[in-house]
Amino acid sequence: MTKQPVSVNGVVRWMDVGADHDDRTETKDMKMGVLRQEIGEVLRSVRQRQGRTLREVSHSARVSLGYLSEVERGQKEASSELLASICAALDIPLSQMLREVADRLAHAEGLLVPDTVPSDLTEQYSREFGRVSGGEAAAAGAR
Repeated sequence: MTKQPVSVNGVVRWMDVGADHDDRTETKDMKMGVLRQEIGEVLRSVRQRQGRTLREVSHSARVSLGYLSEVERGQKEASSELLASICAALDIPLSQMLREVADRLAHAEGLLVPDTVPSDLTEQYSREFGRVSGGEAAAAGAR
């Protein structure tokens, strides 16, 4: 990587030029594409699990069939309002869809997605409350 002078509106600035700069731009663009694609794949997966057609969901969400198809294929980046409308049509909370997308992105980035309850906390809970008898457990759960 080297630095070269670049003139912008008469102001000379030094800019890094080389493979590293190009790689960062490409990686950033790739990650944006991945987000759009992951959202689409999650929406399509939910719709298909429900056995519903694009036409049914697009009608319920009040979005054109073609646009919904492009969102599912990761070709269009839907607004938050549109995502909320699609999720409502699919009868799932927006937060659930976003959580699934976040988990998929973390997996793609090679990050460990933690369980909802850490194992050490589960073990501690089992030790503390595992000795409670059935009647006491029911009474404790009713509180």
